[in-house]
Amino acid sequence: MTERRRVVVTGIGPITPIGTGRDALWAGLRRQQSAVRTLTRFDPEPFRSRIAAEVDDFVPGDFIEQRRARRLDRFGHFAVAAARLAAADAELDLAREDRERVGAMMGSALGGVAFAEQQVHVARDQGLRAVDPALALTVFGGAASCNIAIELGVQGPNSTNAMSCASGTIAVGQAFRAIRDGDADVMLAGAAEAPLAPLCFGAFAIIRAMSTRNDAPARASRPFDRDRDGFVMGEGACVLVLEERSRALARGAPLYAELLGFGFSNDAHHMTAPRPDGAQAARAMRLALADGGVAAGEVAYVNAHGSSTPLNDSTETLALRQVFGDHASRLQVSSTKAYYGHALGASGAIEAAITALAVAREWLPPTLNLDAPDAACDLDYIPHTGRVARPEVALTNSFGFGGINAALVLRRAG
Repeated sequence: MTERRRVVVTGIGPITPIGTGRDALWAGLRRQQSAVRTLTRFDPEPFRSRIAAEVDDFVPGDFIEQRRARRLDRFGHFAVAAARLAAADAELDLAREDRERVGAMMGSALGGVAFAEQQVHVARDQGLRAVDPALALTVFGGAASCNIAIELGVQGPNSTNAMSCASGTIAVGQAFRAIRDGDADVMLAGAAEAPLAPLCFGAFAIIRAMSTRNDAPARASRPFDRDRDGFVMGEGACVLVLEERSRALARGAPLYAELLGFGFSNDAHHMTAPRPDGAQAARAMRLALADGGVAAGEVAYVNAHGSSTPLNDSTETLALRQVFGDHASRLQVSSTKAYYGHALGASGAIEAAITALAVAREWLPPTLNLDAPDAACDLDYIPHTGRVARPEVALTNSFGFGGINAALVLRRAG
């Protein structure tokens, strides 16, 4: 059997409500403040939930030539810009790379659906001839990885998955495997999401999945708290540069963490509710640990999915106890969604980046708004204030509608 190649994270390109770019994201985490507020992108008054986490400081022209930017929607802008940020952070000179050995793997729960929603109104009010001709090329999820490939000229493995809130984690996991198995040397991997439009937002409000703590937006997302009442929608993107380790070392690239393992599974239970016994969420974690040859007792930190929904958080706690047994009580665990909301498919990529940074920079971000711990969520969830720590091995989870479960295992780069 061919020896598996080692894979490291050498670039991080986030676009989030708490900061755009690696350093801004980290500064936002260290501030320990939520970016959730009353929604301003459109009038949210008709909905039960009227709060969200919006990206305010993003200008497409800072990353994309103006003529080209006009042909992309916000989802496409996020994807391309995050890829450029990641490539710059990795000090990756694509002009010197074999473009056929560099690929793009992305994820998105909704792709360009928000742009399509906007164009429906154009068609209704002005007629079909007024519809933006770019619609057909922006609305499909695959536009994320394809536009990255076009913009950066990379010709290696290319795919965009649409596996709900686990999309970003799955994209990073698949890119990891492409390098490990020899199909590529470098991968741009992550996810983008731009869901803040009335129909997209309203669809989640209708099924009562989102918090209605409209009078206290910054305190609405409260993972693992007894009084949690739903997730808060966010937007954003994150792309990681993954690279075969020996070539990254040879070119003097920055090393944030090493990816060790990836696992995913399906509950086969319900489109919105997690499987009550947490068995398949636990299995995804076990598969990731086995894939990386890591014993459960080696894991020191878990960046939890922790969506702030009543069922998800208690089920994730149950699954963590199944996987880690007695060691679960020694784990340090946090959910960072209270900072920047739940960016659906992009969340897993953002959280993979945060996990890599936490390992590299020896500081674990807290779970904000954890005021009244739920008896069913009885682990060390690092409430309120971050913690100086030096975890050698960390795990990050993403669980999504449709029963999708995905996990990644990372180790301190050495």
